[in-house]
Amino acid sequence: MIRNLLFLTLSFALFACSKGGDAPTTPTPVVVTEPSLTAANAVVVDIDPGPNVIYAVIGTSQKLEVKLTAMPSAGVTIDTKLTKLSDETVPFTNTLPSTSLNNSVIITGLVPGVLYNLSVVVTSKNTATNTKKIEFKIAAK
Repeated sequence: MIRNLLFLTLSFALFACSKGGDAPTTPTPVVVTEPSLTAANAVVVDIDPGPNVIYAVIGTSQKLEVKLTAMPSAGVTIDTKLTKLSDETVPFTNTLPSTSLNNSVIITGLVPGVLYNLSVVVTSKNTATNTKKIEFKIAAK
Protein backbone atom coordinates (compact mmCIF):
# COMPACT_ATOMS: atom_id res chain seq x y z
CA MET A 1 0.00 0.00 0.00
CA ILE A 2 2.80 2.45 0.85
CA ARG A 3 4.49 1.48 -2.37
CA ASN A 4 1.38 2.24 -4.41
CA LEU A 5 0.88 5.52 -2.62
CA LEU A 6 4.53 6.48 -3.21
CA PHE A 7 4.25 5.48 -6.88
CA LEU A 8 1.07 7.50 -7.30
CA THR A 9 2.59 10.55 -5.59
CA LEU A 10 5.73 10.41 -7.72
CA SER A 11 3.65 10.02 -10.90
CA PHE A 12 1.59 13.12 -10.08
CA ALA A 13 4.75 15.05 -9.25
CA LEU A 14 6.32 14.06 -12.55
CA PHE A 15 3.28 15.10 -14.60
CA ALA A 16 2.89 18.33 -12.64
CA CYS A 17 6.49 19.38 -13.41
CA SER A 18 6.29 18.55 -17.10
CA LYS A 19 5.45 21.57 -19.24
CA GLY A 20 5.25 19.69 -22.49
CA GLY A 21 8.17 21.69 -23.98
CA ASP A 22 8.95 25.36 -24.02
CA ALA A 23 7.20 27.64 -26.46
CA PRO A 24 9.63 29.17 -28.95
CA THR A 25 10.57 32.69 -28.04
CA THR A 26 10.45 35.35 -30.71
CA PRO A 27 13.76 37.21 -30.87
CA THR A 28 13.52 40.94 -30.36
CA PRO A 29 14.43 42.68 -33.61
CA VAL A 30 17.57 44.76 -33.47
CA VAL A 31 16.80 48.38 -34.20
CA VAL A 32 19.65 50.12 -36.00
CA THR A 33 19.51 53.88 -35.85
CA GLU A 34 21.04 55.76 -38.72
CA PRO A 35 23.87 58.11 -37.78
CA SER A 36 22.79 61.73 -38.04
CA LEU A 37 24.66 63.77 -40.61
CA THR A 38 23.36 66.97 -39.00
CA ALA A 39 25.08 66.33 -35.67
CA ALA A 40 27.98 68.58 -34.69
CA ASN A 41 31.10 67.62 -36.67
CA ALA A 42 29.35 64.64 -38.32
CA VAL A 43 30.42 66.05 -41.70
CA VAL A 44 33.56 68.14 -42.09
CA VAL A 45 34.98 69.77 -45.23
CA ASP A 46 38.70 70.12 -44.56
CA ILE A 47 39.15 73.47 -46.34
CA ASP A 48 36.07 75.13 -44.76
CA PRO A 49 37.35 78.47 -43.39
CA GLY A 50 34.11 79.28 -41.58
CA PRO A 51 31.16 81.52 -42.36
CA ASN A 52 32.90 84.91 -42.50
CA VAL A 53 36.21 84.05 -44.17
CA ILE A 54 36.98 83.63 -47.87
CA TYR A 55 39.14 80.60 -48.67
CA ALA A 56 42.00 81.67 -50.96
CA VAL A 57 43.12 79.28 -53.70
CA ILE A 58 46.35 79.53 -55.64
CA GLY A 59 45.67 78.29 -59.15
CA THR A 60 42.51 77.20 -60.94
CA SER A 61 41.69 74.03 -58.98
CA GLN A 62 41.39 73.02 -55.35
CA LYS A 63 41.22 69.62 -53.67
CA LEU A 64 38.91 69.23 -50.70
CA GLU A 65 38.19 66.33 -48.37
CA VAL A 66 34.69 65.56 -47.15
CA LYS A 67 35.01 63.58 -43.91
CA LEU A 68 32.21 61.77 -42.10
CA THR A 69 32.34 60.44 -38.55
CA ALA A 70 29.81 57.68 -39.26
CA MET A 71 28.31 56.21 -42.42
CA PRO A 72 24.63 55.38 -42.99
CA SER A 73 24.23 51.71 -43.99
CA ALA A 74 23.36 52.44 -47.64
CA GLY A 75 25.97 55.17 -48.00
CA VAL A 76 25.68 58.84 -48.93
CA THR A 77 25.62 61.12 -51.94
CA ILE A 78 27.99 64.09 -51.91
CA ASP A 79 26.91 66.97 -54.15
CA THR A 80 29.48 69.73 -54.70
CA LYS A 81 28.53 72.93 -56.52
CA LEU A 82 30.62 76.01 -57.26
CA THR A 83 28.54 79.12 -58.00
CA LYS A 84 29.95 82.40 -59.32
CA LEU A 85 28.46 85.11 -57.09
CA SER A 86 28.40 87.89 -59.70
CA ASP A 87 26.04 86.16 -62.14
CA GLU A 88 24.98 82.88 -60.42
CA THR A 89 26.59 80.72 -63.13
CA VAL A 90 27.80 77.27 -62.09
CA PRO A 91 31.26 76.50 -63.49
CA PHE A 92 31.65 73.27 -61.50
CA THR A 93 29.30 70.62 -60.16
CA ASN A 94 29.97 67.07 -59.01
CA THR A 95 27.88 64.22 -57.56
CA LEU A 96 29.74 61.47 -55.76
CA PRO A 97 28.01 58.36 -54.36
CA SER A 98 30.07 57.03 -51.47
CA THR A 99 30.34 54.45 -48.71
CA SER A 100 33.68 55.81 -47.48
CA LEU A 101 34.28 58.05 -44.47
CA ASN A 102 36.92 60.12 -46.36
CA ASN A 103 36.10 61.46 -49.80
CA SER A 104 38.20 63.62 -52.13
CA VAL A 105 36.76 66.11 -54.60
CA ILE A 106 38.85 68.29 -56.92
CA ILE A 107 37.12 71.54 -57.81
CA THR A 108 38.13 72.91 -61.20
CA GLY A 109 37.25 75.98 -63.24
CA LEU A 110 38.29 78.65 -60.74
CA VAL A 111 39.17 82.00 -62.34
CA PRO A 112 41.56 84.31 -60.45
CA GLY A 113 39.90 87.39 -59.00
CA VAL A 114 36.37 85.92 -59.04
CA LEU A 115 34.40 85.24 -55.86
CA TYR A 116 32.50 81.95 -55.66
CA ASN A 117 30.17 80.21 -53.24
CA LEU A 118 31.04 76.56 -52.66
CA SER A 119 28.22 74.29 -51.51
CA VAL A 120 28.80 70.73 -50.28
CA VAL A 121 25.63 68.72 -49.55
CA VAL A 122 25.89 65.25 -48.01
CA THR A 123 22.65 63.23 -48.13
CA SER A 124 21.96 59.76 -46.76
CA LYS A 125 20.79 57.22 -49.33
CA ASN A 126 18.49 55.75 -46.64
CA THR A 127 16.75 58.92 -45.48
CA ALA A 128 16.62 61.97 -47.74
CA THR A 129 15.94 64.26 -44.76
CA ASN A 130 19.25 63.20 -43.17
CA THR A 131 21.22 65.92 -44.97
CA LYS A 132 24.10 68.23 -44.09
CA LYS A 133 24.86 71.34 -46.14
CA ILE A 134 28.13 73.25 -45.78
CA GLU A 135 28.68 76.53 -47.66
CA PHE A 136 31.51 79.01 -47.77
CA LYS A 137 33.15 81.55 -50.05
CA ILE A 138 36.18 80.70 -52.16
CA ALA A 139 38.33 82.76 -54.56
CA ALA A 140 41.41 82.06 -56.67
CA LYS A 141 44.41 84.40 -56.57
